Amino acid sequence: MLTRLAIFEGRVKPRQEAAMRAYVEAELAPLWRQFQPSEEVRILYAAEAGDIPLVLAVTYADRASMEAALDTPARYQSRDMLPAFYTRFFDEVTLKHQLFEADIFRE
Repeated sequence: MLTRLAIFEGRVKPRQEAAMRAYVEAELAPLWRQFQPSEEVRILYAAEAGDIPLVLAVTYADRASMEAALDTPARYQSRDMLPAFYTRFFDEVTLKHQLFEADIFRE
């Protein structure tokens, strides 16, 4: 399995954390869940203050599945929404992507 992270590194504007989260859940998350054929979509919000307030983690069965998902209309639509998202909610932000091989253990 592969897990691709989109790491939103930076600072959310003061008192905008809840509004940013609401926007993600209402506008971006529905699109991110359409990154098919994904196995799992996780949205992680920082539980403590730090420089990474948001991470999108999408797990795929293999590279072909990931490449198919990255070519979906939902991916392009969500990507086009990011500049306005950044302006509205962040003082500064850098988006980084990282790909990991994933072993999943459930007990």
